[in-house]
Amino acid sequence: MRAYSYMILGGGIAGLTTAIALRKIGIEAVIAESASEIKPVGAGLALAANAMMALRQIGIADVVMKEGREIKAFTIYDQYGIPINRTDTDPVNSRYGISNFTIHRADLHRVLLAQLDRSSLLTGKRSIDFSIQKNEILVRFEDGEIVQTENLIVAEGIHSAIRKKLLPKTKVRYAGYTCWRGVMDNSDMEIHETSETWGDKGRFGVTPLAKNQVYWYACINESQVNSVLKNFTKQDLELRFRDYHFPIPQVLEGTLPSQIIWNDILDLEPLDKFAFGRVVLIGDAAHATTPNLGQGACMAIEDAAILASCLSKHADSAEAFLAFESRRLSRTRKIVEDSFRLGKIAQLENPLLIKIRNAAFRMIPKKFSQKQIESLYQVELT
Repeated sequence: MRAYSYMILGGGIAGLTTAIALRKIGIEAVIAESASEIKPVGAGLALAANAMMALRQIGIADVVMKEGREIKAFTIYDQYGIPINRTDTDPVNSRYGISNFTIHRADLHRVLLAQLDRSSLLTGKRSIDFSIQKNEILVRFEDGEIVQTENLIVAEGIHSAIRKKLLPKTKVRYAGYTCWRGVMDNSDMEIHETSETWGDKGRFGVTPLAKNQVYWYACINESQVNSVLKNFTKQDLELRFRDYHFPIPQVLEGTLPSQIIWNDILDLEPLDKFAFGRVVLIGDAAHATTPNLGQGACMAIEDAAILASCLSKHADSAEAFLAFESRRLSRTRKIVEDSFRLGKIAQLENPLLIKIRNAAFRMIPKKFSQKQIESLYQVELT
């Protein structure tokens, strides 16, 4: 039976970043990933200043920034292209000495993998159960192997089998809308603005990436999970958003069907516990959120920095995991709930409610928006 000191379940952003952060404090962890091969996947994502500060603490902010593109502002439009709200992130960013970035998920994954020894990665390892025997944690995998570890960090996502055993009553929530994401070449259009459009046919986001690429997403309300909307084609999306302002129809037109991915939007109803002795939940296994605040990957990266900080201060891992829990529960709960509520507001379809919402957002003072951003950045990492 193979045995390890620290095992991380999950080779996504949370798992990889945590392994890097632990190595910095002298802890070597093995990563068990369910996929048979760790390869670049996905579309774009945001790394807000709080995530960049965590990456700076871990020591890899510079290499990540080289692959990303800085965001200095974010504008919300109505479907006719009239601004609803604009947030300038520069004043807050300058205070913290770091900026917001966008990055292709595949590029971030590649950067993180480059920081690790491939021998520390076990692939084709999907966990199905665990038990504790004589103070050792035994993890059973789908392929039949049982692996022994002294400490277990669960970063295997929203559908984590280990979390389901620890907390069988936890609920995965459907947000009420489904989403398509894509990446297209930006060489001809030269889109420079990060924006989101709220309209009665759905929500559409456009985000420039590095390397002359644009990441986009389209969210449409649907009452049921995995409905007929999952079969939408590129042409269906073009028809749906054809009356939206420039550059939305053009972005869809310029995207290859093979570059479009789809999924329902889910989150995890906030938990009251992350630490279970020498087992701890992090990332989406602990606090999966809707993407409306752009904080999913950011919270996972914060987790990595804070978990390493706790382990550096506590000789006993169980105490460190409890310290991590106490530092993360309140913040992650607030972000999950705020993001869920914002999604409901952004996805309104009733014309009267849309009119009232847009008028209210246009009246929000700039100072209030700045304070909202700052609240996202205020996290104790050390």
